[in-house]
Amino acid sequence: MTQDVEMKENPVPSNSITPTSPSTFDNLKEIAGLIETGAYTREVRRIMRAVRLTISFRRKLKPSVLYDFLSFALTLGSDAYTRISAYLPKEDEHEMEVDTAISVTQSPVKHPLPEIEMYCYLLVLIFLIDQKNYGEAKACASASVARLRNLNRRTVDVLASRLYFYYSLSYELSGDLAEIRGDLLALHRIATLRHDELGQETLLNLLLRNYLHYNLYDQAEKLRSKAPRFEAHSNQQFCRYLFYLGKIRTIQLEYTDAKESLLQAARKAPVAALGFRVQCNKWAVIVRLLLGEIPERTLFMQKGMEKALRPYFELTNAVRIGDLELFKSVAERFSSTFNKDGTHNLIVRLRHNVIRTGLRNISISYSRISLVDVATKLRLNSANPVADAESIVAKAIRDGAVDAILDHTNGWMVSKETGDIYSTNEPQMTFNSRIAFCLNMHNEAVRALRFPPNSHKEKESAEKRRERQQQEQELAKHIAEEDDDEF
Repeated sequence: MTQDVEMKENPVPSNSITPTSPSTFDNLKEIAGLIETGAYTREVRRIMRAVRLTISFRRKLKPSVLYDFLSFALTLGSDAYTRISAYLPKEDEHEMEVDTAISVTQSPVKHPLPEIEMYCYLLVLIFLIDQKNYGEAKACASASVARLRNLNRRTVDVLASRLYFYYSLSYELSGDLAEIRGDLLALHRIATLRHDELGQETLLNLLLRNYLHYNLYDQAEKLRSKAPRFEAHSNQQFCRYLFYLGKIRTIQLEYTDAKESLLQAARKAPVAALGFRVQCNKWAVIVRLLLGEIPERTLFMQKGMEKALRPYFELTNAVRIGDLELFKSVAERFSSTFNKDGTHNLIVRLRHNVIRTGLRNISISYSRISLVDVATKLRLNSANPVADAESIVAKAIRDGAVDAILDHTNGWMVSKETGDIYSTNEPQMTFNSRIAFCLNMHNEAVRALRFPPNSHKEKESAEKRRERQQQEQELAKHIAEEDDDEF
């Protein structure tokens, strides 16, 4: 009995020693200190780290926590505090006043920095979007953008790029994306004059998304071709740019360049950005089919993408077989999905590829076949299928898709004997394209490497080395856990 009593008493001290995790408000205070340090020392990397830390616990934001942080970061009764707090809901006002009073007594020091003010705007805007309060989110985003017009500080650029993104997102979610196109163009011009390269990247992508949302591909291409280009500062923004460029190239029938851009965007995208990678793969599948290629089966079996890519898998199967009836049935069955993805017009272009694939299969199977049988096998349901089959065969022979001869007198298609493919230049061309792909990937990896400034001149102290290693570990952790809302 005494042993049982001792065993029951043992867990009590262990529970009392268990450390408590810091609250959301404590995390926000640490981030405010990080931003303050970055603003005074003009180290942009600290502010970028603060933004990454914010994304990791955005789901924990509550009105009471935000009120406490606004009271901590801004002076009570100031214009900034009044403007920003007006967008928060007024429920549980008594509890918020109590919490605010407590926080003010605990931390009377204020941070009258523009970086802190813009960070407060960013927190409130993220909270409003997560709560689907798009009306207040639009008002808050517009106020923050108006405030940014008067700030020309390089330490604000990181926060400004995030505010631009949520500014466009709030209007897109409410269906009013066209209203801010002029403002985005003006902001892009201001960012160019201020040499804000990160802001230029973000605003260019937002403008391209705005144009493509309303199918204004010509205007998007004119803007893209005339906008200044420089080395990418953000991997996410560069991935978006490649995706939009691939869509523009696809509509302009430049399928080879479109395929390269889309595959590069899908490869560079973070693992957490599943939705973005799915969209890249959808467009890449269509482009490869339009080029006459058949995507590998493993592309459709990637983890988390099987269900989303199922319509495109069945479409690829229909194109591979060359069955026109199966292609029509798949297009009709998944027409709503294709319309939602914006690929329906591209699928209409695939009809000719399906017919050409079926004709190539017929050419391989038969050394000589009549045009009547060709029309029957291709299932051409037209008024004069034989004449249509004759024109299709003639065009395929002219384009080099089929190695055959058309006998107009007897109404036959006579296939030529297939020679040894290794006696041609095709294996060499394929091998050369693979080498070029590998070299291009290597060059991109080298360009993506980042080194601290003046690392070859200054020797790193032990304290700086520990700080750098800690930041690298936190960066790797937050990149792995990063939400894909940016995409």
